[in-house]
Amino acid sequence: MDELMGKKVLVTGGSRGIGAATAVALAARGADVAITYNASADAAATVVKEIEALGRRGYAVPADAADAVAVGDAVRRAAELLGGLDVLVNNAGVGAIGPIGDLTLDDVNQVLAVNVRGAYAAAQAAVPLLSDGARLIHIGSCAADRVTSPGMTLYAMSKSALIGLSKALSRELGARNITSNVVHPGPINTAMNPANGPYAEPQLANLSLPRFGTPEEIAAAVAYLAGPHASYITGTELSIDGGHAA
Repeated sequence: MDELMGKKVLVTGGSRGIGAATAVALAARGADVAITYNASADAAATVVKEIEALGRRGYAVPADAADAVAVGDAVRRAAELLGGLDVLVNNAGVGAIGPIGDLTLDDVNQVLAVNVRGAYAAAQAAVPLLSDGARLIHIGSCAADRVTSPGMTLYAMSKSALIGLSKALSRELGARNITSNVVHPGPINTAMNPANGPYAEPQLANLSLPRFGTPEEIAAAVAYLAGPHASYITGTELSIDGGHAA
């Protein structure tokens, strides 16, 4: 699997969960990969070691995803370390779940700062650095397509914004053969949303398949969109959700 040999990739929020699995999957296909991280320096270092064990270059760049200036600086630093940029995976994200009346303005500001403004800042910084034919891949959520329970207003709104961002970027960058797409994960077994956690049962009840997905299954979808066989896919959404939207 060397379809991404020599490609230069940045995965934001790549120290754990879907981001970490994506960084390793892209390295396994030949890419050199930089990740951003916030508080988890040890976890980020572990991901870099996994990338390097695959014979690829790996870098960890610190950046608070809620700080748009820091995000832009991190994108430029990653491109400097890698020697260019062919793929940006906009993965960094946070959630705040609860009834709309219980969510504070601080909750709103934090979620929108990371999930919307941070994603925009990363794309904005990346665009002048991207090679022609590059890929933008944004990690959305099944909640942007179908909300199955109360308490999801803020999170669903923030992830829905990525759809508009991605579609607009596909139009803006199409002349350079740069694609932009969204991957919508369903319930995925991570530390933030464990398959045996207290909220797992109601999530499972809304799926066609009787299990949570894995970070590696999302990473495989990202790898496909980053690869040569997805060069005519742009401005669209790919749901890896176990039938959540069925």
